[in-house]
Amino acid sequence: MNYRDHITIEPDKRGGKPCVRGLRITVYEVLEYLASEMTEQEILEDFPDLTHADLKVCLAYAADRERRFMTTPVAARDCSSMELASMPGISFGR
Repeated sequence: MNYRDHITIEPDKRGGKPCVRGLRITVYEVLEYLASEMTEQEILEDFPDLTHADLKVCLAYAADRERRFMTTPVAARDCSSMELASMPGISFGR
């Protein structure tokens, strides 16, 4: 499933966090609901704007982010954030 058609990132909405279809519901929130053992049915009842497909694209988005994180060079993953901050070209976006 291609999540890129369903996940939106808008700087002026929810602080630029990835949201589901332009709604004010973030991917992070959906993942938190799933992790807290809410059932799909409970989530869909509480958030009627969401669909079954929306829940699936949130999982696909998270899987892709994890896959991309795991392809980061080992040296960079093993550095502390203080060490990374001192490297040229490394920015934490703050």
